[in-house]
Amino acid sequence: MRNLLDRFRGAGGTSGSSGAGTFRADFTASLVVFLVAVPLCVGVAVASGVPAELGLITGIVGGLVTGFLPGSSLQVSGPAAGLTVLVYEAVERYGVAALGVLVLISGLLQLAMGALGLGRWFRAISVAVVQGMLAGIGLVLIAGQLYALADAKAPSSGLDKIFSIPGLIGDVAGSADALKAVAVGAGTIAVLVLWPRFRQGAKVLPAPLAAVALATAATAIFDLPIARVEVKGLLDAIQPPGGGEFQALAEVGVIGTVLAFTLIASAESLFSAAAVDRLHDGPRTDYNKELMAQGAGNTVCGLLGALPMTAVIVRSAANVQAGAKTKASRVLHGVWLLVFAVLFPSALGIIPVATLAGVLVYSGWKLIPTKDLVPLWKTHRGEAIILIVTAGAIVITNMFEGVIIGLLMAVAKTAWETSHVHVEVTGREDGDGSDSGSGTGSGTGSGSGDKPLHVRVRGNATFLRLPKLLDELEGLPHEREVELDLTGLRHVDHACEMALATWTERHNAVVKRGAALEERIPA
Repeated sequence: MRNLLDRFRGAGGTSGSSGAGTFRADFTASLVVFLVAVPLCVGVAVASGVPAELGLITGIVGGLVTGFLPGSSLQVSGPAAGLTVLVYEAVERYGVAALGVLVLISGLLQLAMGALGLGRWFRAISVAVVQGMLAGIGLVLIAGQLYALADAKAPSSGLDKIFSIPGLIGDVAGSADALKAVAVGAGTIAVLVLWPRFRQGAKVLPAPLAAVALATAATAIFDLPIARVEVKGLLDAIQPPGGGEFQALAEVGVIGTVLAFTLIASAESLFSAAAVDRLHDGPRTDYNKELMAQGAGNTVCGLLGALPMTAVIVRSAANVQAGAKTKASRVLHGVWLLVFAVLFPSALGIIPVATLAGVLVYSGWKLIPTKDLVPLWKTHRGEAIILIVTAGAIVITNMFEGVIIGLLMAVAKTAWETSHVHVEVTGREDGDGSDSGSGTGSGTGSGSGDKPLHVRVRGNATFLRLPKLLDELEGLPHEREVELDLTGLRHVDHACEMALATWTERHNAVVKRGAALEERIPA
C-alpha cells in the first residue's frame, strides 16, 4: 500500500503526514468526482442512443486505464457530451455493434498522433478561448441540468435548452412532483453554497458530499416521488467487436466517422487539459503523453464496445475544486464506479437525479468567469469579445466547433495587432529634406522637384493592413515619382506585395504621362 501511495504522491508529498494528507484529499475528491460522473456517464449514453451501462464502462476505463497513465495528472476522462451527436448518428447508421470498431480505430490513431508529437501543437491556445470554453460548457451544463432538476427530459441542442426554459417553468408550476424535485435540487445548491461557511464541517466533509448526503436522506425520509439513478449489470452490455464489424471499415462513411471521432476527441481532451492547467498550480500537462493516454483509453473502450472517451472538463473541474492532489483521485473514481455499478447497483438507486443535477448546476456556474469578465472588458476588450463569442458559439453549436471559432478569432486578432506598418517618406521637399509619417494625408506638400520620393515601408505588411497602407500612399504628391523600398519589412504577404508593386507602377506611369503632357504645352 505504501508503494502505491508513493507512486501517486508526486510533488504533493513525500513522506509522513504530508503523504497521508495527500491521499486523504485524493480520496475525498474521488468520491466527489464519482458522484459527478454517474449522471454524466448515464446521461451521455442515453442521449447517444446506447444502453446506459456503456457510459459507465467508458467512465470506468477513464479512471482505471487513462487515470494511471501520464499526461495530465488531475483531469478526468469519460464519455463526453461533445460526441453525443456523432455517436447517435453512427449508431443509427451502423448499429451499436459497430461502435466498438469505430472507437478502437480512433484510439489507435490517437496513440499514433501522440507518438508523432502532434499533441504539443495544442499548447498554443489563447487564454480567452480557454475561458470562453469553460463559460460555454458551464452555460450548456446549467441549461441542461435545469431540466434534470425537474425530472424532465432536456432538448438536444444548447439553444433549444435555453429557449425551452419558459415552457419548463410552466410545466413545473403545474406539477406537484416536479416542484418537489426542484426543491430537492435547489436545496442541494443551497448546501453547496452555504456549507463552506461552516469551516469545521467543511474540513470533515466536502460540500458536494454533504449536499448529496443531506438531499438523499431527506428524499428517503419524506419518501418523495422523484427520479433516482437507475443502473443495471455491466457484463451483458459488453460487446467486443467481431470480424463482421471490421469489414465496415471499407466504407467511406465509416472512415469519415472514425476521423471525426479522432479529431474531436483529441481536440476536446487537449483543450480541456489547457483549461484544467489554469485551475491548479500543480504539474503542467504533457500534451503528447496525454494524447497517448486518451488513445489507450479509447482502444480499451473499443475492445469492450463502449462509448468513445474524452477528458471531461466538468469532472476535471470538480476534481480540482474538491482538493485533488495527484492522479490517485481519478483512478479511485473509476474504482467507485466499478464497485458500485457491479456489486451494489441498488446503492446508486437511492440517489435522487435532482440532487446530482444540483451539483452539476453549481459546477457549471463555477466554470463561468463572472469575476474576470468586467476587468477583462476594461483592459483587453478584444480578448473579452473572443471569450464571449467562444462561449456563445459553444452554446449555439457544440464544444468543438465553438472552440474552433474562438481560435480563429484569436488568430485573426493576433494577425491584426501584429501587422503594423509605418511609411517613411524622404525627399518630400525640393532639397534633401525629409519627412516621415504614418497617417493618411501625409503627402500634400508643395514641392515640385524632379527627384523621386523615396518611400520606405517598415513593419509587417499583410492584407489586413492593405487598405490603410494604400490610403497613405494615395496621399503622396501626385506629381512626383516614387521609389518604393520594402527592405524594412519583416514580413510581407503575396497580396500586399502585388498591390504595392501595382500601385507604384501605376503611380509612376501617371506622373510620367503628366510630365510629358506639360512639355508639349508651349509656355
